[in-house]
Amino acid sequence: MGAMSVRSQSTEPSESPEAVHRAGFACFVGRPNAGKSTLTNALVGQKVAITANQPQTTRHTVRGIVHRPDAQLILVDTPGLHKPRTLLGERLNDVVRTTWAEVDVIGFCLPANERIGPGDRFIAKELAGIRKTPKIAIVTKTDLVDSKALAEQLIAIDQLGRELGFEWAEIVPVSAVGDQQVNLLADLLVPLLPEGPALYPEGDLTDEPEQVMIAELIREAALEGVRDELPHSIAVVVEEMLPRPDRPADKPLLDIHANLYIERPSQKGIVIGPKGTRLKEVGIKSRKQIEALLGTPVFLDLHVKVAKDWQRDPKQLRRLGF
Repeated sequence: MGAMSVRSQSTEPSESPEAVHRAGFACFVGRPNAGKSTLTNALVGQKVAITANQPQTTRHTVRGIVHRPDAQLILVDTPGLHKPRTLLGERLNDVVRTTWAEVDVIGFCLPANERIGPGDRFIAKELAGIRKTPKIAIVTKTDLVDSKALAEQLIAIDQLGRELGFEWAEIVPVSAVGDQQVNLLADLLVPLLPEGPALYPEGDLTDEPEQVMIAELIREAALEGVRDELPHSIAVVVEEMLPRPDRPADKPLLDIHANLYIERPSQKGIVIGPKGTRLKEVGIKSRKQIEALLGTPVFLDLHVKVAKDWQRDPKQLRRLGF
């Protein structure tokens, strides 16, 4: 019921309609590759979450912020919930559940072109347990199906909620790629947010600390082309970022020292490449993106280190920021 009472409030003529400002948190959930990051980027209008065609690349809570005259919508990007096989998996799932309980609205992404499967049910069951938070079903990738298939998917999603004993606040089809209905989605999310002033200054698109974003850019570049061999056994830690001393003010240079951690010595060759060619490419590619992000020239110093089985070792996980 919570969702509906919020909705009716916003139309009360108690004061001029412009006066009501809302601000709050939303998170998108869904199976890997359900279109969560793409949607975040479309709403924010800038590449914030790291989109890669590989599940589980968003390990950190990347927030995108949508500024509107009437509202501020802060998107919290949780890692995908999945059946844990390792300590890292369990740690991620705990992060997911706490995040879901803390946000104001949850958007459950389901691709229009795939039937609802066991993975979706697993997530929907977890959502059913979070009673208070309103839930919107977002049907993504609608550009890939015809209207009949879309209608069938909408009915199936409605049914899924009923089976599990809850009602969707909204069911919205979108195509972030075709930019269809992304604004409509924002219009539907906003009334579900609590009234209040903006929580972040205008101009902030992500409050992710720069070092984490830089680490993600390096990691994304390092995984390109070798995903099959190293699905997600690379962690990147930015050890330090220092302005190069004795540079004139108009020609600054930022020194960034980062370590790429892999699990096994055999993976070292894959990341470094023959005669260091791959690592060099990774450096060139990520440096360009880091310079674009920070707006300043960068000297990037990358080292590959082995942290044995870091995905299963709590001490290593803590040091790598999980």
